[in-house]
Order: sequence, then C-alpha cells, then structure tokens
Amino acid sequence: MDLLTKTLFLCLALALANGAPAPGADEEADAHVAVPDRCEGIEFDAITPDEKGTTFFFKGCHVWKGFHGPAQLSNEVFKELSGINHSHVDAAFRMHNTENTDVHDHIFFFQGDKVFSYYNHTLEDGYPKQIQEQFPGIPSHLDAAVECPRGECTADSVLFFKGHDVHVYDISTKQVKTKNWPHLPVCTSVLRWLEHYYCFHGHNFTRFNPVSGVVNGTYPKDARNYFMKCPNFGHGSHSMVPKCSDIKIDAITTDDAGKTYLFRGPMYMRLDTHRDGLHPFQITRTWKELTNGVDAVFSFMDKIYMIKDEQVYIYKTAAHYTLIEGYPKTLKEELGIEGHVDAAFVCPGEQTVHIIQGKQMRTVDLSASPRAVTADMPLPIADIDGGLCGPEGVTIFKGSQFYQYESVMILAMGKIFIIPQDVTPAMLGCRE
Repeated sequence: MDLLTKTLFLCLALALANGAPAPGADEEADAHVAVPDRCEGIEFDAITPDEKGTTFFFKGCHVWKGFHGPAQLSNEVFKELSGINHSHVDAAFRMHNTENTDVHDHIFFFQGDKVFSYYNHTLEDGYPKQIQEQFPGIPSHLDAAVECPRGECTADSVLFFKGHDVHVYDISTKQVKTKNWPHLPVCTSVLRWLEHYYCFHGHNFTRFNPVSGVVNGTYPKDARNYFMKCPNFGHGSHSMVPKCSDIKIDAITTDDAGKTYLFRGPMYMRLDTHRDGLHPFQITRTWKELTNGVDAVFSFMDKIYMIKDEQVYIYKTAAHYTLIEGYPKTLKEELGIEGHVDAAFVCPGEQTVHIIQGKQMRTVDLSASPRAVTADMPLPIADIDGGLCGPEGVTIFKGSQFYQYESVMILAMGKIFIIPQDVTPAMLGCRE
C-alpha cells in the first residue's frame, strides 16, 4: 500500500471515529497508520503560525508542530477540524489586527465552505461558520491564505489564494479586490515569516511581494533547506542557530518595534523576543551595502545606524531598511569621532548615543548639529563586543558572557565589581 493510500485510509478511519467503531476497527486502523515524512518532499495543504509563534504545517489529517519533529494527527491539536466531508485543511492564517482584540492573533482554518476560528488551540463559540459570513466576497475551497499587516500591504488585509487569483480582503472595510498573478505558481499554502511572504508549491517555495506578486531572486527553492530540519539538507537558518557557549557578537541593537538584531561576521540574527525566536540571515539580505559585516550598531528615531571601519550607514527602519540618500558618511562627519568603534547604544527616551572605543565611552548628542563628543569616561572592562540599554539598565556583552549595570553612570564609574553571567537561550534565543 503506497503512502497516499495509507494516508487516505487513516483519514477515513478518523472521520468514522465519531460513530461506534466495529469490533477490531481500532486495531485494523492502527495497523495501517502511515505517518508522512516531510523530508521526503511534501506539498503542504496549509501553513500557519499560532499566537505564540509556533508554525504548524498541515498535510491531509496530519500536522507538524514547528520546524522539526514528527507529524501527529491534526485532530489531536485542533480536534474539530476532522470530518467526513473534509479531512484536510484547505487554507489557514493567523489574524493580525491589533485594533480589534476580538480577532487579533486568532487562527482561521478553512475547509470547503466553512471557516473555523481558534485561540489558544480552542475553537471559538459560534464556529464553524460559512466563509461568506465571516469574510464576505471570499470564495470557498481555497488554496491558501495569509495575513498582510498595514505597512506591508496598503491596509490590514488578508490575501486569499485560489488558482492564480488573489483576493485581497481589507479587514476594516471588508472590501475585496481581486488580482491575477499568473507568473506566480499556484500556491497550496502561503506563509508570512519575518515580514516576507512565501508561496509553497510541491516541496518548493517562492518568495513574492504581497502587493504586486513580483518575485525577486532565484526561485523556486527547496523548503527542506529552509523550513524544516532534514538529513542531507540544512542550508537554511534553522540549522545555524548557535550554542550559547559559542555566542560572540560584533554588534547588537533593539529597534523601536522591539526587534533585537545581533551581528557577527557576514551574518545577522533577528530575535522577536515575544514569540518568533532567533533567525540567522546574511547581512546583505537586508542591508545590501554592508558586504563586510559591521563593527557597531545602534537605533534612534526609527533609524538604524550601522558603523563599519570609518563609515556610518543610516537606514530607515520603516521603509524596509532603505539606505538614506547621501550615506555612508565618515564617523568624523556624522558623529564627530574617529577611530575604531567597539560598541554603541542609545537608552530609551534619550537623544545621546554612548560609543565605546577600547576602555573609553564617549557620549554624542544626536540632537546637535554638528555632532560632537559631550562626555568622555573610562570603563572598567575592555574588549567589549556590544551593548544594549533598556528599562533594566545597561547590558554589556563580552564573548558568551554579559555584564548588567543599573545605569550608564554606574557603568562609567567602574567602582562596583560586576560578576559576569552566561548568555542564556531565553536572552538571545541560542541553543543550550
């Protein structure tokens, strides 16, 4: 019996499980259970993250939780999704609509002409509903769906895929605009991950622009290299998450949206501390001009300042990290300093950047023009790799350890001996 036949047999057994099973039926079903292996190359029915950031991959009546691990029956996780007419999920997405807390972070599943809404893996009262009741103008028997927040789309929207048609649903106005993207493969599932959009087809994926559907780069690519951990695969980021004991950064910063970025060599890792984990990428993927890495980075007023050698690059964070015209500029011209920079940080609500060079910390007023050093203080430690300033004080990174100071002044005074602590998975998303 081939894998498809076994899977269909299992799904039928699940559908019939609502009635009284015939004697020996459970034993017969167990004997024919065939758990699919996504490392063999699977065309997923649906992919969606939950409210905690865990990504679920659906195929038939099975689901995988996260980027590695075995499959399990989907009705063990979302029990109401199994049924005799529709044993698989057509499409799924996590709602993003912070203005409406009733639906924000809820997961919507689509089967035939029905839609299910879950929160914390619990079916909401009143569901399932007809798709037209929840999403007027959206067809049934969808291929895929994905959230698209304002800023990435024109308004908070959901993209519904059926064939080459994409139905753009405005969450606020409930208006639908239909586009046709024949250049994009027919997507059996779509995933929004770290502000990028991925159309899955067969065991491959293609990244596309959510507004125009334009595909930039060399695609398709094999999903097993990027979105799961498989033997003989692993060029993707999930196999590259470092051990905490191996952590040694070149720079670190947290932007106004709360995203933390760690830099080392030609790579950077983005940490969405609230749920989405640590994800390594090539620096040039986001900041294409920085082909040789960075020395120090800090964030200020919706901009990220990146220092390499004697150059300062400033990018607009709200515009997908677009380099501001006229940059890079020299350190002397932009910040009024010269020499190698080890680390830099700005404290919340302040307009000064603290720049560490060797055992000296120099303060520069970012609101002044021209900018110049306003204070120069000695430091108690040297060879600093990076620094962050937040509500709990200043964190200084040196190798795989960090020092915690209550304030910039306590760091600069250097009279209190601080015991270094080891970097932890909860802190930087690294592995034990």
